Amino acid sequence: MDLLEYQGKQLFARFGLPVSEGAPAGTAAEARAVAEQLGGPVVVKAQVLVGGRGKAGGIKLAADPAEAEQHAAAILGMDIRGHTVRQLWIERASDIASEYYFSITFDRGAKQPLLMLTTEGGVEIETVAEQSPEKLARLHVDPLMGLQPFHVRRLCFAAGIPAAEAKQVGAIIEGAYRAFIETDAMLVEINPLIVTPDGVVRALDSKYTVDDNALYRHPDIAGMRDAESGDPQERLARERGVNFVKLDGGDIGTLANGAGLAMSTLDVVAAAGEATGHRPANFLDVGGGADAEAIATAMEVLLSDPNVRAVLFNVFGGITRGDEVAHGILTALERLDATLPIVVRLDGTNAEEGRRILADAAPPNLHVEATMLGAAARVVELVEGSAA
Repeated sequence: MDLLEYQGKQLFARFGLPVSEGAPAGTAAEARAVAEQLGGPVVVKAQVLVGGRGKAGGIKLAADPAEAEQHAAAILGMDIRGHTVRQLWIERASDIASEYYFSITFDRGAKQPLLMLTTEGGVEIETVAEQSPEKLARLHVDPLMGLQPFHVRRLCFAAGIPAAEAKQVGAIIEGAYRAFIETDAMLVEINPLIVTPDGVVRALDSKYTVDDNALYRHPDIAGMRDAESGDPQERLARERGVNFVKLDGGDIGTLANGAGLAMSTLDVVAAAGEATGHRPANFLDVGGGADAEAIATAMEVLLSDPNVRAVLFNVFGGITRGDEVAHGILTALERLDATLPIVVRLDGTNAEEGRRILADAAPPNLHVEATMLGAAARVVELVEGSAA
């Protein structure tokens, strides 16, 4: 789960990281009230789960409360890369002498937290890694050992942090690591980590991602989820309890039972559609014991994507029975009045009965294939035919 900037900063403050004084606002009037309370110049920041806010006009400096209200009115409702601004963060403006970058993420390859620190803050970390890799200090931490003081000193030295600021930066690194571990985070990023003209180091921004699978341990963080943010289809899937990930640029909806089979389905569809440019639009796993209702619910999620032009069901009956899958597909077609081409590959437990149920119903848009490769080829053929 990705947190908004101000939510990440609230967690930063909980773990002792210095952040700028501020408060959230949902209306222009609230923004003015916060600005009046803070006094002096403030920054009005759009709160959306996407980068590029500044370039899109979602971050504005206001000299007084009236200007803060004016900027807030202009930013609220703004569309920033597909995300509508519904929340603002108003914080006291900061004088900046220098900008650093710091992050902790989980390196799946090394199976360890990875800390990164550079004095080249304020820009995309990918740019630093590509153009000045020697300026980006990296350090893996053995989770059994945990972060030690010598780790912090080594990272600051490797990044070239000035001695006058190393103690403050070190304290921030230690606090961020505690936050990362204790909140089951997947990413804690500060860009920029600023140094003011009087030598104070402070987190000016926050990107914070918490492992969805650990949210049951953190009900306070789970309650921070913005129900209106994120992709509408993924939101619908979350509400329906479906394991779903949307993929960019695809036009073939896929459904399988079991994560391994779902990923294999993505591979065969991508291979079958490579020559014509057709790709899978999603990952969707209905689980090993899905019944008819679960299948129908998953179908509802698939068809909510306007880019999907055909659907491939790839189900191997182990716990899931082929007749249950067939009933679920027919229920979904009836409930949703689906007219898109649907290709079904059933195998395993009660697969023959499931295929018989589908053949007896004989919906005109439903096609049954015996193999996974044949089903992938058929769904690509149907999508290509619909475009002709």
